[in-house]
Amino acid sequence: MHTIELGRVSVTRIPHFGNGPLPPAEFFPGTDPDLWQANRTWLVPRHWDEDADRVRVKVQTWLLRSAGRTIVIDTGLAAGTVQPGGVPLTASLIAAGVAPADVDLVICTHLHADHVGGNTSPDGNGALVPAFPHARYLFSRPDLDFFDPRTLTEEPGRSAAVYEQSIAPILQSGQAQIWDDSYTIDENLRLTLAPGHTPGHGVLTLESDGDRAVFAGDLLHSPVQVLAPEVSSCFCHDPAGAARTRASTLAWAADHKALVIPAHFGGAGAVEVERDGSRFAVRRWRGFPDT
Repeated sequence: MHTIELGRVSVTRIPHFGNGPLPPAEFFPGTDPDLWQANRTWLVPRHWDEDADRVRVKVQTWLLRSAGRTIVIDTGLAAGTVQPGGVPLTASLIAAGVAPADVDLVICTHLHADHVGGNTSPDGNGALVPAFPHARYLFSRPDLDFFDPRTLTEEPGRSAAVYEQSIAPILQSGQAQIWDDSYTIDENLRLTLAPGHTPGHGVLTLESDGDRAVFAGDLLHSPVQVLAPEVSSCFCHDPAGAARTRASTLAWAADHKALVIPAHFGGAGAVEVERDGSRFAVRRWRGFPDT
């Protein structure tokens, strides 16, 4: 775990595990193989296992300290599904000096399993309860509506199980804070809707003492999408919408010299982008030790 300071906000990277789930052609339908080859010198091995032809991603959590509060962005997979070699979130937080009771706010960028699995933990009787007993959990209204098991039509079985295990206990506890359109957390942090990957996907913008960053969630799974923002992942519910949101987010980051911090990038984990004519380019990697 490593920490950087952005203005008056500290940001700690808490890795869970890395894997290579799919080939580029399956992960990003419509991707140009020549684009991967043209950039292989820096994509391999952190973002692309060329030998196995698999996109490499990380599952990780971001721990922020801002305006006197301790904030967690995305909680990874449920403890029972943590991959071999992975560490449960609560254990990693304790290693970083943060007990579950110390967390004030949990931001769920969206409601996919690998972003909400650590929201809950079993109590002494085996029932699932909020893993962070004093925290408010931020859920967007569009995502709550979309993933409601009573109306969900996309992958209803799997998504309903995620909802039951990781969302419903938070709603029942009264710890949920439901937001829509935008939500100001404090003088440094603001959530806004960035739909496409899911209907209620959110990005967190940090602006503090001249530093800027955008925690982009699953708007990007690979830095290839900086070069080709029109290419969405196979996990996006609205690929065209995700592409539009991705392009507008990258444009803001380039124009405001903001660090882009997606949920799943390996390597340094964060990247500065710049305009390249009508498109975008990686200006430089910045943030955390290269992994």
